[in-house]
Amino acid sequence: MAFRVELTARAERDLAAIYEYIQAGSSKQAFLWFNGLEDAILSLEKRPERGRLTRENSRLRQLLYGKKPHIYRIIYSIQRGSQLVLVVHIRHGARRDFRG
Repeated sequence: MAFRVELTARAERDLAAIYEYIQAGSSKQAFLWFNGLEDAILSLEKRPERGRLTRENSRLRQLLYGKKPHIYRIIYSIQRGSQLVLVVHIRHGARRDFRG
């Protein structure tokens, strides 16, 4: 059974900031990379358990997207009862741990 994928307001702001930072509006390559990031997020509807647990919070999982040195962490929770994947944060992998 497929899960529904939703983004928190914070995760939506993260996506908008990434879009601006990589200048996806003016670069075809950046736009394609950004679309791949969105596809990775949406792919959680089929196999949300494939992400490993985060080091900050054992109730959250992460899916990595990109290649070094441009790896982003898609941080999310799985709510099995409501078949929901809630993306809570998207951040560059080189940043310090967050407070989950």
